[in-house]
Amino acid sequence: MRILITGARGFIGRHLAGYLSSQGHDVAGIGHGAWPDGERAAWYRGEWLNGDISSPNLDVLAGRGEMPEAIFHLAGGSAVGPSFVAPAEDFHRSVVATSELLEWVRLRAPSARVVMASSAAVYGANHSEPIAESVDCVPFSPYGYHKRMAELVLESYARNFGVRVCVVRLFSIYGPELKKQLLWDSCNRLATGESGLALGGDGTQLRDWLHIEDAVRILLLALNNASEECFIVNGGTGQATSVREIAECVCEFWGGRKSACFTGVSRSGDPLSLVADIERLRSLGAVPHRFWRDGLLEYVRWYKSQSGIL
Repeated sequence: MRILITGARGFIGRHLAGYLSSQGHDVAGIGHGAWPDGERAAWYRGEWLNGDISSPNLDVLAGRGEMPEAIFHLAGGSAVGPSFVAPAEDFHRSVVATSELLEWVRLRAPSARVVMASSAAVYGANHSEPIAESVDCVPFSPYGYHKRMAELVLESYARNFGVRVCVVRLFSIYGPELKKQLLWDSCNRLATGESGLALGGDGTQLRDWLHIEDAVRILLLALNNASEECFIVNGGTGQATSVREIAECVCEFWGGRKSACFTGVSRSGDPLSLVADIERLRSLGAVPHRFWRDGLLEYVRWYKSQSGIL
């Protein structure tokens, strides 16, 4: 297939592009940032356009090959923190970009199926049990609100114009090449020689850790379920793991008798529990394969390897 990936240079995008390319698909990507040919070729050999998701830019990509049969929309705001610092930029990247993409699909590639990577942040912070797709979305952050708005744009184009779409609400994605958030920050600090990790909160916060390989499988499965009904599915494992377990595991795999401690001071709005109910995902035949401890060991080894640490 001819496949377009928005945000192909990002963490999820490059893994997805690499897998699709290895399966013989013709991949094109668009997003922000210069991506030298040699570096990109390590992931896929198709086109890359550094720029906003806009009709003119999408036309440029389309002019270099056939119209896409499938589109994976991974571009947008990438984290809660930056959305508080620059909410207008986050809105543009998540909501405006999605609107631009769907309008282009409506006019230029109406037969293409669209899968959007959304976030568990749309659910908000007040949950103590695994979260089903049917619960009310009450976001806390601009990032969460903007992801929800982007979902509604997809739903509008699906129901009003017959565009076939699917939304995957991803939980805590991790794996090699992830260069932000808890795992990356923890390894950076351990690499500087800190005796241990001092983290915020009390370590009891629960998260659902989904390995990038499983995330790619779920996104591909979602493509088969894109429809005019705007199918929505959680991307998670259904397994609750505390931040303390994760931090202690990183220290264990790092070696050198490192340890983790917690300040007891949590960030405002930080969810106590963000874990997916995956009954809908299971009904589609998707079962995550990677256990988080194995994935963390892989991550620490990757970090040390790319940092030249023995």
